[in-house]
Amino acid sequence: MRWRALAFASALLSVWPAAIHAQSYPTRVIKLIVPFTPGSPMDATARLVVQHLQSRIGQNFIIENRAGGGTSIGVRSVATAQPDGYTILLNGASTVYVPLLYPSADDEAIHKLVPITPLVNWSHVIVVAPSLPVKTLPELVAYAKANPGKVSFGFGQGTMPHILGESLRRAADIDLTMVSYRGGDQARTDLLGGRVDINIAPTAILLPLIQEGKERPIAFTGAVRSPDLPDVPTTAESGYPTVGYNPDVWVGLFAPAGTPGEIVNHVNSAATAALKSPEMTAALAKMGFGAMTASPAEFSQFLVGETKKWPPLLKAAGIKGN
Repeated sequence: MRWRALAFASALLSVWPAAIHAQSYPTRVIKLIVPFTPGSPMDATARLVVQHLQSRIGQNFIIENRAGGGTSIGVRSVATAQPDGYTILLNGASTVYVPLLYPSADDEAIHKLVPITPLVNWSHVIVVAPSLPVKTLPELVAYAKANPGKVSFGFGQGTMPHILGESLRRAADIDLTMVSYRGGDQARTDLLGGRVDINIAPTAILLPLIQEGKERPIAFTGAVRSPDLPDVPTTAESGYPTVGYNPDVWVGLFAPAGTPGEIVNHVNSAATAALKSPEMTAALAKMGFGAMTASPAEFSQFLVGETKKWPPLLKAAGIKGN
C-alpha cells in the first residue's frame, strides 16, 4: 500500500510531456467518461460542468457513463486512452482509494492519469424509510441493536455512501444487512419499494423525496447542518463524529498520462472560469455543492495528501481490498 501511494505521488508530480503542440486544441468533440450510473450525483455534476464548460473551452462534450468495478472500469478506459485531450475522466476520491480496494482490477490505471482540475465537493444526508420507527441517528442505532441483521442499508458498491455506511456500522457497533448495487439510484428505488431501510446520498438528490415524505432524514454528515435541512442534526451532533469527512466527496477532472501540459492548462483555465461564473455559483448552491478551484500543480499536491488520507480511513471503516 505504501508503494502504491509513493508511486502515485511520483506520477502526480511528474512533468507532463508536451510531445505535440496544442495551440489548436480542441478541434473535435471531447468525450467525458463518468464511472457512475446515469442519474447519480457524479453524473449530475458532469452534466452541470459540461453545460458551463463547453462555451469556454470552445467545443462540445459527450458524456459516457461507464459504471462498474467500483469505478475501475471507467478509470481504466481513460488511463489507456490516447493522451490527446479528447478523452477526459470525471471522478472523485475513488480515483485514489479504488486501487487500494481492487488491486487486481488494473493497478496501472492510477499511475496513468494526470490531474487537470478539482471541481466541486459535498457531504451527505442519511435517510430511512418512513416505515422504520426511528427519527434520529441514535434511535436508528438503538433499533438496529434491538433487531440485529434486520435493518438493511442499500448503497452503490465502492462509493462514498458505501464507505460512510461502513463507518457508521463500525462506529455504532451495529449489525446491518449490507445490500450493494451498481449505483446509488438503484438503492433509492429499492428504499422507495420497501426492500431496503437506509440510504445515504447528497442532499440535492434526496431533498425532493424528503419533501414528499417518502424518505425521512435523520443526520447530515457535514461539519455544519445543511441549509436545505436546518432541522436535521449533523452526525457529530448525533454522537458519531467519525461518520463524515467534511466534505465527504470531491470531484475533479483527469486525463491520460502524457497529455500535453498546454491542453491540461487550457482545460483547467476553462473550468476555473466556469466555476467562478455567477450562473455556476447559483447552480452549485442549488445542488448543495461547493466549488473547488486549483492549478494542476496544486491539485496534484492535494491528491498526494489523499493517498495518505484514505488507507487509514478505509481500515477504520472495515473496508478491505479484494
